[in-house]
Amino acid sequence: MQTKRLGRSPIVVSKICMGTMTFGAQADEKMSHRILDQSLEAGINFFDTAENYPVPPKEEWAGTTEEIVGRWLKTKRRDEVIIATKVSGPSHGWIKSAQRAGMTALDRHNVMRAVEASLKRLGTDYIDLYQTHWPDHGTGYEHALEALDDLVREGKVRILGCSNETSWGLMKSLSVSEQRGLARFETIQNNHSLNNRRFEDDLAQVCLQEGVSSIPYSPLAGGVLSGKYNGGATPDGARFSNYIKLGGRQAVMARRFVNEKSLAATERFGAIAEEAGMSLVTMATAWSKQHDFVASTIVGVTHEDQLADIFAAADLNLSPEVMAKIDAVSKDIMYPMG
Repeated sequence: MQTKRLGRSPIVVSKICMGTMTFGAQADEKMSHRILDQSLEAGINFFDTAENYPVPPKEEWAGTTEEIVGRWLKTKRRDEVIIATKVSGPSHGWIKSAQRAGMTALDRHNVMRAVEASLKRLGTDYIDLYQTHWPDHGTGYEHALEALDDLVREGKVRILGCSNETSWGLMKSLSVSEQRGLARFETIQNNHSLNNRRFEDDLAQVCLQEGVSSIPYSPLAGGVLSGKYNGGATPDGARFSNYIKLGGRQAVMARRFVNEKSLAATERFGAIAEEAGMSLVTMATAWSKQHDFVASTIVGVTHEDQLADIFAAADLNLSPEVMAKIDAVSKDIMYPMG
C-alpha cells in the first residue's frame, strides 16, 4: 500500500482512506467491522468518520458511526490506526448535527463540546486528524482555530483539517494561523472525482503552494462511477435512488451527481477502464490518488464484496495514455473547452 504524509505534519497514511459514512445506516455493525478489518489487513491505516454520521441522516442515528468505529478500535492497537473525524459546522441543511441541539457554529463552545463527545464515542483519548466538516464563514476563523489549537496543545488532537472549504476560506485560515501562531489546517477534504474536477481549478494550486494535502471524498461520485446508474437505472437501496424517491432537497442533491452529462461521461470512462483491463471503480480510485496534491483518497462501501476493486488500486499508477484519454472525456463532456 502506497503511503504519503499529511500536509507538513509527521503523520503518514495509506493513500487509500476508508470512509465510514454508511456505517449504521446502509451497513450494519457486523458488516462495518468486517469492512474495517479487511481494510486494515489490506494495508489501509487511515479511517475517516464524523460526529453526525451515518448518512442519510436521521436525528436518532447521529453519532452511531463513531460508536461503531469506537467498538472496533477497542480490538486494535491504537497506534496502528489513524482516525479522522469532524465537528459539524454550518451545513446549509445537507447534514444537520443532532448533537448540541443543532448548534453548529464553529466557536469555542461548540468545538469543545463536539470533540469531547467524539472522543467518548470513539473510546479514545486522542484524535489523529480533527476537521471542520463545513466552513463557518459567518464566524471569524480565529474563534475555531484558537479552540482547535488548544486541543492540539492538550494532546486531544494531533493535527487539524477542514472540509468542503473554498479557496478563500483555506487561505484565510492559513493566514490567521500564521499571524496568531496557531496550529493550521494540514488537510482539506472536498469532493473530487472524474465527474467533478472543480477542485483542480484553484484549490489544487493552493494545496501545492501552501503544503496542504487534499484527502478527496467521493472519488466514485457517490457511486455513479460504479456504473450502477447507467442507462437511467435507479437500483433499489442505492443512495441516490433513495434521494430521488424522497424528493425535495435530497432529490436536488441526487441530480447533481446523476444527470445526462455525468452518465454519458461514466459510460465513456467505463470503456477506457475496460480497454485498460480494469474495473471503472479501480480506475477512478487510482486516478484520484495519483494527483500530486492528494495524500489519501477516501472511499466508502456498504458491503465487503465492494472492496476488491478498491484494493486493486492500492499500488496502481495509471499510464500516461490512460490519463490522456480520461482528460479527453473530461474536456469533451464534463468541462468542454472553447
